[in-house]
Amino acid sequence: MQSYQYRGRSAQGEQVKGLLEASSESAAADQLMSRGIIPLELVLAKEVKEFDLKAFFKSKVALEELQIFSRQMYSLTRSGIPILRAIAGLSETTHSQRMKDALNDISEQLTSGRPLSSAMNQHPDVFDALFVSMIHVGENTGRLEDAFMQLSGYIEREQETRRRIKAAMRYPIFVIIAIGIALVILNIMVIPKFAEMFSRFGADLPWATKILINTSSLFVNYWLLMLVTLIGVIVGIRYWHSTSKGERQWDRWKLNIPAVGSIIERSTLSRYCRSFSMMLSAGVPMTQALSLVADAVDNAYMHDRIVAMRRGIESGDSMLRVHNSSQLFTPLVLQMVAVGEETGQIDQLLNDAADFYEGEVDYDLKNLTAKLEPILIGFVACIVLVLALGIYLPMWDMLNVVKGGN
Repeated sequence: MQSYQYRGRSAQGEQVKGLLEASSESAAADQLMSRGIIPLELVLAKEVKEFDLKAFFKSKVALEELQIFSRQMYSLTRSGIPILRAIAGLSETTHSQRMKDALNDISEQLTSGRPLSSAMNQHPDVFDALFVSMIHVGENTGRLEDAFMQLSGYIEREQETRRRIKAAMRYPIFVIIAIGIALVILNIMVIPKFAEMFSRFGADLPWATKILINTSSLFVNYWLLMLVTLIGVIVGIRYWHSTSKGERQWDRWKLNIPAVGSIIERSTLSRYCRSFSMMLSAGVPMTQALSLVADAVDNAYMHDRIVAMRRGIESGDSMLRVHNSSQLFTPLVLQMVAVGEETGQIDQLLNDAADFYEGEVDYDLKNLTAKLEPILIGFVACIVLVLALGIYLPMWDMLNVVKGGN
């Protein structure tokens, strides 16, 4: 839940201000309308968050757990088993303690009469806003099993995309780790032996050898300081990323990473199109769907762009115009949006756009290794060159001195 500052007019025409909590800006506007207040201004309240060490290192529940849960709930609800009984049964069979605790609490809330979506909304670390909204729509339309089926398919496709990205990044990450380990061993165990041998001759050493000796001396004499600095940098980066400004800046930077940024961008846009299509086909209002999808894309930079799109639609712009002004989509996708808006099949066309982006991501992932191999080979070649020059040049000089002496 988020806090929103609002300014509006009551039924008597008086201006009112205040603060309320809601899951999204659209939900906050709905609350005000239900109170008889016409919202004139609604902004997210800036809060000073306390540093919570436990929440700092806490991650969300795994997609595999949510996918299994959604699939099981679909099977159980389709079979006519009551929701309370299904939730209680799944809480006993799940292997995740976090999921078990959440389901036990949801079961207690269902017993006290709360709706399923409202009970799930109390566990944002397990069920995100998009998941809760889909369940809410399913409850209101009497098609709860269809909602679970759609969520299961959506999560399964998301898992497959992430799995392909991890598989493509496995080789370059392994090479970088191997290079790092080799450099540490060389600087701590190998280069000091050569440095001791070269110091006995007192000869003028070439630049490559000086670089190797200074680097090795840094590793040997200041390893503890380097380790503390590395840990401090990692913790500092994680803390910076946990702030809204840091998260937004990092999410913008990673879209421009060479060879990888385009894959991340297309994968995120595929998630946007797929989730937006799912929300529209379920009957969620367009503005509310955009608010939920903005959180589902898991990218703060794109989140701001999608929120700007929602504001454009609220001001009367068309879907095509707001998509074009966001500068996020390719011309082909914009054409799909235009056709979908004209034919009233925007959800189906967005689903086709998601398939288009997923196809491009799959193609880029297959060629990612071929793009990264020359970069990695060049990096390794530079390291080998410095090592060869730093070690063999002084040895050749010493050999020439010995020959000259004879």
